[in-house]
Amino acid sequence: MFRSLFLLFALSTSLSAFAAQPNVIVILADDLGWSDTSLYGTTTFYQTPNVERLAKRGMTFTRAYSASPLCSPTRSALLTGLSPARTGITVPNCHEPRVVLQATTGKKAPPDQKAIMPDPVTRLKTEYRTLAETLKDAGYATAHFGKWHLGPEPYSPLQQGFDFDLPHHPGPGPAGSFVAPWKFANFKEKSPGEHIEDRMAAEAVTWMEQQKEKPFYLNYWMFSVHAPFDAKKANIETHRGRIDPKDAQRSPTYAAMIQSMDDAIGTLLDGLDRLKLADNTIIIFTADNGGNMYNEVDGTTPTSNRPLRGGKATMFEGGTRVPCVVVWPGMAAPGSRSDAIIQSEDFYPTLIAGVGVQPLGDSEKSAEASTPTQRFDGHSILPALKGDALAGKAVFQYFPHNPGVPDWLPPAVSVHRDDWKLIRLFHGGEKGAHRHLLFNLREDLGEKNNLATQKPELVAELDALIEGFLTDTKAVVPVPNPAFDPAKYRPELEGKSQPKGKAKAPAKSAAKGKDDGDPALQGWKARDCQAAVKDGILRLTHIGSACFLGFSAGKHSGPTTAKFRIKAKAGSSHFDWLPGGVGSKEQRIDFTLQGGDWEKITVELPAEGPLGIVRLYLPMQDTPVEIDWIELTSKNSSKPTRTGF
Repeated sequence: MFRSLFLLFALSTSLSAFAAQPNVIVILADDLGWSDTSLYGTTTFYQTPNVERLAKRGMTFTRAYSASPLCSPTRSALLTGLSPARTGITVPNCHEPRVVLQATTGKKAPPDQKAIMPDPVTRLKTEYRTLAETLKDAGYATAHFGKWHLGPEPYSPLQQGFDFDLPHHPGPGPAGSFVAPWKFANFKEKSPGEHIEDRMAAEAVTWMEQQKEKPFYLNYWMFSVHAPFDAKKANIETHRGRIDPKDAQRSPTYAAMIQSMDDAIGTLLDGLDRLKLADNTIIIFTADNGGNMYNEVDGTTPTSNRPLRGGKATMFEGGTRVPCVVVWPGMAAPGSRSDAIIQSEDFYPTLIAGVGVQPLGDSEKSAEASTPTQRFDGHSILPALKGDALAGKAVFQYFPHNPGVPDWLPPAVSVHRDDWKLIRLFHGGEKGAHRHLLFNLREDLGEKNNLATQKPELVAELDALIEGFLTDTKAVVPVPNPAFDPAKYRPELEGKSQPKGKAKAPAKSAAKGKDDGDPALQGWKARDCQAAVKDGILRLTHIGSACFLGFSAGKHSGPTTAKFRIKAKAGSSHFDWLPGGVGSKEQRIDFTLQGGDWEKITVELPAEGPLGIVRLYLPMQDTPVEIDWIELTSKNSSKPTRTGF
């Protein structure tokens, strides 16, 4: 009898403590720049009233950083608390068929590059202990909504600690469009023209209601505001009437995309309020990298990160400084602000420390593991949430790639500490030495004044922090390029946006004397670049930010496989098709180039009718791109179209 009463008392005490555990919601926007919300007084065009609702409930961080200037590395860092330097996920290539679980040293690079980039990982290994797994083991219900981009099964959210995943999509963006009809495998719209964020937010609230009697962890990782660039037509027209043509932020489509993003946040907040869960729910809102400055929509770039320099895929502030609000009832004062330096890796250790959950085991299972202490590259920011400073805290971004976008830099790693930022350019100096860029961000937020030569002692001090970071994370780093040819090196292009303009007439092919309007291109048209064919190779030069090869594919219909063999720098781009020809709405599929040598790319185009016009877009770069064949094979067409140049 006594034993039964004791067990009943213990159980009731346990349930009481269990119920007191706060819920956790992580809202991760995709490609949302630091100046894309109304948090920092840097925009008058974009309107984000629900982000401001968040800010009134918690703490706004002015110096929050993503783990990387690209999405998948940051996503892995948020889930594991580990730097991309440690996991090896350093580019957003996790949708590719190739499974690579260990980064390796690169083998070669073009002669105009001083360093050879490493070959990165393509999946988040299930050996890493994720935030979802830790909270699930502590009794939390777990769910993931939206973009994943860390690998399809067996590396999907369902294998990484989440009980539920919607729409269970492994790709880099929404399937086909933000506005229905979508092309997700097992997730269909309920009504014509339904917006993916409207639907996902409603589904997330339904899931919260089902879990309200127990603590829950909800990942709401938005597809917004990543490409493809489309939105509700009524919202686009509303913002079209608000454009200031002199403002660098002037895309009505992008403004409408931000509006839908903000509306989804409002739906989540309304749901929490209605369910009376707001007072016991932690909310983290941030982005995976800076705003997109290299695609084009409405005749301009999607956004501007002013006053920051650069954007997505760059190591300047515009690529990694992101908006961030943390709502933590009883911890962060409502309406407060902090200048503390924080980063994606910090959220995992902060959350488990704050909710009183103990990590179990090492963050990567190993036969050599002899301690139960979980490794993190991030650190708890609870002192900052309580209003204290984090003086001396250093954060690192590791991006050993050369994407060739405006404001690009060679393979690099950076450190932020207090007012200072140091960027190390691997082997970018003389005789294979590293080169450095040093900025005082308090005095020079736009990173215009490199102080490296003026402060050599500070450079050495901060570079020692970088070296320690690379050693600790066992990073696979770039190595000197033995094929480097100084005669082909163009340092004047580094860090500068390439001028965009109409494609000039291409040079004549030495072999056939043809240009891009003649049979040498066999029906393909080159735009925003120069094209010439020689010895069976299509060579593209003077590549602008909107370079593509276009082809009239009228005889092709239905699901189509596009294949091509290409030699180019690493980077992300896309293949699209216009079913109704020029002026019709584009359908788009992204792809990623590993770069450095010839590679064959396969892109599946889930067309439902005629392809119309297809366009192969290429990443902007300062070195030539070579293509030796392109092939289109459609389910509803009699035979493939193969163009061998």
